[in-house]
Amino acid sequence: MNRILATVAALAGITWIAQGAEVGQPAPQFSAKDCCGADVKLSDYKGKIVVLEWFNPNCPYVKKFYDGGHMQKLQETYTGKGVAWLQVVTFGPGKSPFASMDEAMKYTADKGVKANKLVMDDGGAVGKAYGAKTTPHMFVIDKDGKLAYAGAIDDDRGAKYNPSAKNYVAAAIDEIMAGKPVSTPNTQSYGCGVKY
Repeated sequence: MNRILATVAALAGITWIAQGAEVGQPAPQFSAKDCCGADVKLSDYKGKIVVLEWFNPNCPYVKKFYDGGHMQKLQETYTGKGVAWLQVVTFGPGKSPFASMDEAMKYTADKGVKANKLVMDDGGAVGKAYGAKTTPHMFVIDKDGKLAYAGAIDDDRGAKYNPSAKNYVAAAIDEIMAGKPVSTPNTQSYGCGVKY
């Protein structure tokens, strides 16, 4: 779709810039720091399925999955199968949800987070590259480095966790692992707005 819009814009003499990553295309590479100050690069996970989870601990839609341990269970299930799971906190100047790196690490420990890394996207470069709009906003990258899924975590947009909701992320990972195409590659994300 982005390529079609870019072609139409070029024919009309308009400068057009793609907003965010496109399913089926190579996932945008990035380099950032984690909550411990260590470098994190997407290329570190070459050959693995990678989940990017946009995260804000203050968002009620994030709390929907974390307060009952549901996201942690999902993280543990798939990291146990070799999937790399990266939480991404995108923020602009003065908008970090954490007062310090120590506070970020404390939250991770207190909540029993099972993600591989908490990526601090200071300035929003990673979020803009992917077109992250909400917390949570989920992206699944396949073993070939292509974006395979982008959108909501599940099909229940309510503020309370629904155990019978369809989990799009789990479905996408399971299909990739089974060598199948992702049956629902795009959905509309929901949650709190990312704080650029």
